[in-house]
Formats: sequence, structure tokens, C-alpha cells
Amino acid sequence: MSDRPSRLFHNLSAKIASIPMALTAVVVFLGGSVWTIVYSFTDSKLLPRERWVGFDQYERLWGTNRWMVSIENLAIYGILSLIFSLVIGFVLAALMDQKIRFEDTFRTIFLYPFALSFIVTGLVWQWLLNPDFGFQSVIRAIGFESFAFDPLYNASFAIYGILFAGLWQGTGLVMCLMLAGLRGIDEDIWKASRVDGIPAWKTYLFIVIPMMRPVFITTLVIITAGIVKLYDLVVAQTGGGPGIATEVPAKYVYDMMFLAQNLGQGFAASTMMLLCVAIILIPWAYLEFGGKRRG
Repeated sequence: MSDRPSRLFHNLSAKIASIPMALTAVVVFLGGSVWTIVYSFTDSKLLPRERWVGFDQYERLWGTNRWMVSIENLAIYGILSLIFSLVIGFVLAALMDQKIRFEDTFRTIFLYPFALSFIVTGLVWQWLLNPDFGFQSVIRAIGFESFAFDPLYNASFAIYGILFAGLWQGTGLVMCLMLAGLRGIDEDIWKASRVDGIPAWKTYLFIVIPMMRPVFITTLVIITAGIVKLYDLVVAQTGGGPGIATEVPAKYVYDMMFLAQNLGQGFAASTMMLLCVAIILIPWAYLEFGGKRRG
């Protein structure tokens, strides 16, 4: 009989310390998610009630123009935000990786917007995009009197005004993540590529970026999670307007649950958001952990 202690008691103090967090995750997150899904099949109004209506809430949800507009807006914002955040963040990180002077200062400047709340960012960009005293007013004061730039007041372009604010706040974080990845690349790789006469852009594209796969995956998950829960930036900047031009799913859920007092519809919409998060997290978990087990 072996005298070695059971693996159950390895790092016992750490396991005991993690119990409250584990219970919180199971009870609050998992329990709340199951409760939300279950009651999405009821016709709950002001208060939850067990009056089952099957998939009626989901049929009503996908037949509502406001919800469809919110999904379209989230798709536009999400796709463009992913592309521009990754491209701009990586380019800035590559420039910062050249050991430039005052690197710490520039890094702080680029990262500073991320320290602000989305409410503050939304209000700042609401002022900047205001045609009376924002960019449009400044350019016209210079002499370009026909210049027009008021995306927040044009229903066809309002979502792009939200995008400007989101990129301004989030690109600095992406830059720092990419810079950390670039600093982890062995210097010998750069020396070998220079000796072989490989252009810098090819080195980045075919050697460096593939080596930074874990950084890109983590960054992608962080950005996408922020996209799905987009809410306060929209509320602060446009309130969902003009009309419903900048409506997003999270705002739809809030309005249904607390303003329209239609919990069943809000639960159905939040279940759809939960499904979106699962679609993001499951492939990420597979890529991060499944591949390692195979290796």
C-alpha cells in the first residue's frame, strides 16, 4: 500500500480558497442562466410566472423589426470592430516594437482610453461628432464651409459613429496584447530573416503572426465578448437613435425587461445572447485546450 497522500489533498489550501468562487460561478452564473432559459418559455410580464407558451417568445422575437435591426447593427459593428481593432492594434504594436523613443509615453497614451468607462467614452464622442461644436464645426471654421460629418444624426451611418468610439477605446488594449506577443518572439528569428533577405512584411505575415496564434485567439475572444455585450456605449452616445438606428441586443433586453415589463421577451432575447457567447467560447476552448491535449 502506497504511503503517498491522495491527489485529492494536493494543494488543499488553494482548493479550499477556490470554493467560494466555484460556488458563485455555479449558483449565480449557471443557475441564473438555466433560470433565464426556462422562463423564456413563459409569458412572464412584470413578474416571473409559470405560464408556458412554448416557443412563442422566440417567434415573436425574430418577427420583431427592432430585434432584427439590433442584430444587423451588432453584425456591422462586430465585423468592422474585429477587423480594424486587430489590424490597427497589430500595426501600432509593430511600430512600438521598433524600440522608439518615449515608448512608455506613447504606450500610455494609446492605452489611456481603455481606462475610461464606456459612458465617458460615449459622451466624449457624442460631443466630438456633434455638428454644432464637434469635428464638423471645427473644419467649417477653418474655411471648408461645405464639409459635412454628422454620422450620429444620420440613421444610415449612426452605427459607424458608435464604431469610431469603440475603436478609440479598445484599440490600445489590442496594441498592448500584440506588443507583448511580439516581445516574446525570439530575436534570432529576426536575425535569420534579415540574413536570408526576407522583407520585413513577409517576416510578419508568414513567420511572426503564425507564431502569435495564442495571442490572436485570446485577443479575438476579448474583443468578441465586448461586442456581444455592447450596451452602455450606445446608451451614452445615441440612446439607440435616431429612431432605432443604433439599437443593439443588450439594449433590447434591458428595455423589454425593465421598461416594457415583458420579462418573457427579455429572457428570450438574453438567451439568444447567451447562445452567441457559447458559439464564441466553445471553439476558443477547443482551440486552446483541445489542441494541447492532442499534442
